[in-house]
Amino acid sequence: MKTSGSAFTEHKSVVLGKALLKAAEALGLRQANIAEIVGMSESFISRMRTRECHITPGSKEWELAALFIRLYRGLDAIMAGDEKSTQAWMRNHNKDLNGTPAELIRRVTGLVDTVAYVDAYRARV
Repeated sequence: MKTSGSAFTEHKSVVLGKALLKAAEALGLRQANIAEIVGMSESFISRMRTRECHITPGSKEWELAALFIRLYRGLDAIMAGDEKSTQAWMRNHNKDLNGTPAELIRRVTGLVDTVAYVDAYRARV
């Protein structure tokens, strides 16, 4: 089945938005947290829930959302889908990262470092 370019792009944006919201919920983060992490307004995130707005593919917000989803997927694999353990990991101090992951990921460098840490740990498993 052939899809027009703009319809396919919109579909990708809807899928990324849904994955972003699901990941935030699973990690126990609020709308304000996710807005700060990906560099958007809370109202944009709210409108994304109702599919009124979409993240533009290739934008910085798109890249940050994809990186955040990668963090979620890595943690989900390590924690074997246990949301309570995953949320506890996000809220507690991590000696290796020298901070609380939920706080660290509010900055781009913290998000990158946390994803790298989770990827490295996951590679050992």
